[in-house]
Amino acid sequence: MLFLTVLLMVSKTEAFYFYLKEGDEKCFIRELPDKTLLIAHYRCRTFSKESEKEKNSVQVSSQENRMMVEVLNPRNKIVLSREYRSEGSFSITSHEPGEHTICMHTKDFKSSGRTLKIDLDIQVGEHTINYTAVAKKQKLSEMQTKLKQLNEKAAEIIKELNYQRYREEMFRESTETISRRILMWSVAQTVVLIMVGVWQVQSFRMFIESKKLV
Repeated sequence: MLFLTVLLMVSKTEAFYFYLKEGDEKCFIRELPDKTLLIAHYRCRTFSKESEKEKNSVQVSSQENRMMVEVLNPRNKIVLSREYRSEGSFSITSHEPGEHTICMHTKDFKSSGRTLKIDLDIQVGEHTINYTAVAKKQKLSEMQTKLKQLNEKAAEIIKELNYQRYREEMFRESTETISRRILMWSVAQTVVLIMVGVWQVQSFRMFIESKKLV
């Protein structure tokens, strides 16, 4: 069952589109194991509100569409920051496991009030390999190509399993840290209560002695 879950996670690709108004920013989070290649193919077009009910509601403008792409690693350090044109691709290789944030914006450009439609196709790991081109370049037979593909899938599964172990360790460390803090807080509360109790007893005794009731 675990193998099937990991296999589905490894084989997953993401293709979607979204609208981005000039001057705005949109970010997406993608979890990546260590040393994993991510390639994103995109197409940026001008969205025409006047014809949004028609079939050709998205039209290519004569004006060049530009956008900035920034990718942050799990420690929020920028690993990619670059300006891109209307259509193309960008890629990164993770150097540590965790959540990588992909942000797209047009903040650095003069805004004309346009709305952009961005088609984004994200491929990770083994899905970034063009096996047809590899087979042609290395002169591999169909069987050899299939074996190479299976080897790549197995490597991705191992990476994903290692990443799941990493997440479990991080969760366990976080849980242990919270448990220690709760224990320390409980001990501190107990000490404070004891000190308050002792102070109250001493104060009561001093009050009785001052009134010469004993």
